[in-house]
Amino acid sequence: MKPSNPLPIDVHDFLQPAPETVNASEETRKPKVRTIFISDIHLGTPGCQAQALLAFLRVYSSEQLYLVGDIIDGWQLRRRWHWPQAHNDVIQKLLRRVRKGCKVVYIPGNHDEFARQFLGHSFGGIEVVDEVVYEAADGRKFWVVHGDYFDGVIQCAKWLAYVGDNLYELTLKLNRYLSSLRARLGLPYWSLSRYLKHKVKTAVNYVTSFERAVAMEARRRGLGGVICGHIHYAEIRDIDGILYCNDGDWVESLTALVEHFDGTMELIHWPQTERELEKIAMRTVPEGRVMPETVPATAKIKEKDEALA
Repeated sequence: MKPSNPLPIDVHDFLQPAPETVNASEETRKPKVRTIFISDIHLGTPGCQAQALLAFLRVYSSEQLYLVGDIIDGWQLRRRWHWPQAHNDVIQKLLRRVRKGCKVVYIPGNHDEFARQFLGHSFGGIEVVDEVVYEAADGRKFWVVHGDYFDGVIQCAKWLAYVGDNLYELTLKLNRYLSSLRARLGLPYWSLSRYLKHKVKTAVNYVTSFERAVAMEARRRGLGGVICGHIHYAEIRDIDGILYCNDGDWVESLTALVEHFDGTMELIHWPQTERELEKIAMRTVPEGRVMPETVPATAKIKEKDEALA
């Protein structure tokens, strides 16, 4: 029996290839990593930073790409349809990755839980799974999961999660106006909702409890680390010997987690990295040649990484 689709959207609409011209010399200059982990894109909402994500994906190439939940926001799309061209471009960009040989794995979250009825299927070469054990280049094994199963509000009081989601959208709307004003004043990007989370004690306690719960489940499974999303709080830290990695989001923090070819995990904070890349591109060497693009480390693991390897 064919699974029902609760959204006015047909995934096959995105499977048709779109033309793309690629400059071979530009392709070879792209920084390449072994794997990229991104989550909480929330396509279908005004707060989605699709253009920033497209810019990031144009710069960073990888052998593997993991979509760690809340890629499409089914909650918001049910209430109000919002799907600009940039959101469609993100889908097309992901499908192009597959056609170029990149392994793309999609792990649905709570906002795109409709996709969980397609577990075990593949769309345009993108595999849909509930969770996965990922082995890094240095042999460490990570549990990759969105993380909403460890959210008590989602599991026990979903109506409250919907209320919170509406309030969150209101905060993001205010944040867009504030960001527009800051941009006109020449000030860097700043997230109001992220600031409020840091200031509210209950939110801080929630984040800490979530991190520990996910890390302890990874330990119970005999794994060395966990990679997740859900809480829109990017971080890499050791929790009692378990390497906890949260790849953040593309609504507030605009972050991605990458694994380098030596197994090192790094958080890419795109607004800052983009500015660093622009500065590097503007530097010149003798004879007027532009320096090649390189990506400086922005958040490499500094503690206990070797011990956990």
